Amino acid sequence: MKKIMMGLIILSLAVSLSACGSKKEQQSGQDTALAKDAKELLQKVWDSYEEEEKFAVAGGDMSEENSSMEGPGTYSITDTEALDSTLGFPPESVEQIDGAASLMHMMNANTFTCGAFHLKDEKDADALVSALRDHIQQRNWMCGFPDKLVIAKVGDYVVSFFGENQIVDTFRKKLCQVYKTAEIAAEESIA
Repeated sequence: MKKIMMGLIILSLAVSLSACGSKKEQQSGQDTALAKDAKELLQKVWDSYEEEEKFAVAGGDMSEENSSMEGPGTYSITDTEALDSTLGFPPESVEQIDGAASLMHMMNANTFTCGAFHLKDEKDADALVSALRDHIQQRNWMCGFPDKLVIAKVGDYVVSFFGENQIVDTFRKKLCQVYKTAEIAAEESIA
């Protein structure tokens, strides 16, 4: 009887462990499946803010169909110069992405700027993180310096954001709460 009970316990442990593994895999796929594009990824994070945590934001590029004065907006990847000057995206890396969105502090981009970039191939995530980090750190800043830079990987998206410490830390916390599989790939002061 003891052998039968022990066998049942071992079997139930094996089943529960395998179920945890598939749940993790499902959760990983679920995170990115929940965002149909970069704008939706940022919108879900912005929607998780309490009213008193929110600040004046704008998103998207300057086109009428993409710009938003209330939250994230789609950012065209065809204008590499604008991607660079606004979001700090390295022009030579544009071939790695097929979509982008932005969310920025309405009064001063150095207070908070965020770009979400959808990768054509998730295998390029580390290379894009490195290129973004180097490119943003080497920028010539106008009107003061942002305090901090954070770059996260969320499935087949790379999200970079920089600005004032407290605003960046809050966005980082919200991103990781909304997307449980988000991985912080870089976090450092801007020199």
